[in-house]
Amino acid sequence: MKRRVAVAFSGGRDSTALLHAALAAAAGLGIDVVALHVNHGLSPNADAWQRRAAAQCARWRRRGLPVAFAVHRVDERPAPGESVEAWARTARYRALRDMALAHGASIVLLAHHRRDQAETVLLQALRSAGVAGLAGMPRHAERDGVVWARPWLDEPRERIEAYVRRHRLSHVDDESNDDPRFARSRLRRAVWPALAEAFPQAEATLAEAAAWAAQASACLDELAAADLAQVAGEAGLDLAAWRGLSAPRRANALRAWLRAQSGRPAPATLVTRLMDELAGARAATWPVPGGVLRAYRGLLRHERAAAQREAAPAGAREATLAIRAAGRRPLPGWGGTLEIRRVKAGGVPLAWLAHAELRPRTGGERFQAAIGRPPRSLKKQFQAAALAAWQRAGPLVYSGGQLVFVPGLGVDARVIGLPGQALVTLRWVPDGPPHREAGEAPRAPRGRASGPR
Repeated sequence: MKRRVAVAFSGGRDSTALLHAALAAAAGLGIDVVALHVNHGLSPNADAWQRRAAAQCARWRRRGLPVAFAVHRVDERPAPGESVEAWARTARYRALRDMALAHGASIVLLAHHRRDQAETVLLQALRSAGVAGLAGMPRHAERDGVVWARPWLDEPRERIEAYVRRHRLSHVDDESNDDPRFARSRLRRAVWPALAEAFPQAEATLAEAAAWAAQASACLDELAAADLAQVAGEAGLDLAAWRGLSAPRRANALRAWLRAQSGRPAPATLVTRLMDELAGARAATWPVPGGVLRAYRGLLRHERAAAQREAAPAGAREATLAIRAAGRRPLPGWGGTLEIRRVKAGGVPLAWLAHAELRPRTGGERFQAAIGRPPRSLKKQFQAAALAAWQRAGPLVYSGGQLVFVPGLGVDARVIGLPGQALVTLRWVPDGPPHREAGEAPRAPRGRASGPR
């Protein structure tokens, strides 16, 4: 099977240039390219842009260039009060991922350049973003089974404009780029010209600042991972151990733990409040974006606020799963999502999971919690970990008849691979909390979608 890469292709100047350059490089390497077009339907010109993008790909294909065209029309609309920019960005990346995987491409090229990065840093600073936000957009990121790459992130906008002129590439102009309702448009029209005049090197220096912030963010992530390895586990955050950290490390670890639990950055106001209130909390509840936090018996736990689903019949549950990359695998038949994350140690070899089996508990299963410990029955392991019945739900993951993963307990020690192998760890996230105390109805405040632009 031929190798295949995907290019996010809106038909605008930057994505047209990137697609043209990708085709020029791929033609001599035996690589196929698929152009991914997302039609949001927000502009009256959206259908015309789609036709033009398809026609451009057809012309290049007739010239012998290895390009295919794929399109996804977004039929949903943002909810009242929701940011159109955030909604469109989320819908776009979801559609790009689905199209890429459907066409056998595991990498998607994005046409962001240095000016885009500088604008992102300014916008994040104006939104009171932390170090991770000030790092801007990453050059490479693996998410949901796809590698997102920005090969031109260090290139100035002028160089791309020169490329377009040199190759006489036609492209569309999105009128929303001049719409003052959008923050990025206001920045480009009213702020950037004055900033560039006063500070001619602003684009380069802001992009360099983003690179420094990215390094600092990576260091903080590594520190948080080291701290969380000592103070957190499948059962939750050990509050006594967490309080033993210094205040800056407590805040850093808490932010990382909340992000891992909810899948989104925690608001600064929430972190500040928890830093104060967890100091002496014994039993307390906090509504948070996407769910609720509970402190009980020295542990802080997160429960997702999603609609309860009735248990699916056994015949409707997924029985097999091919896992070949990190990401999130929704399993509606089991009522949750299996999260796969790369690790350097303590994980199962990724190759083991290419033909995974999903089974319910039937009794008699034995789990080894750590190397050097004897395997014990799941019932005893659950009791030792102080896991409530609702925390034990989800599928058992097997490979070749060997138990690999148990929700709430983690990866079986008998399948842990050696350092240097491609290792992953698994985590089961149920769709919703299995119970709430009487009279309690935690709500999920609506927030801006996060992630690369």
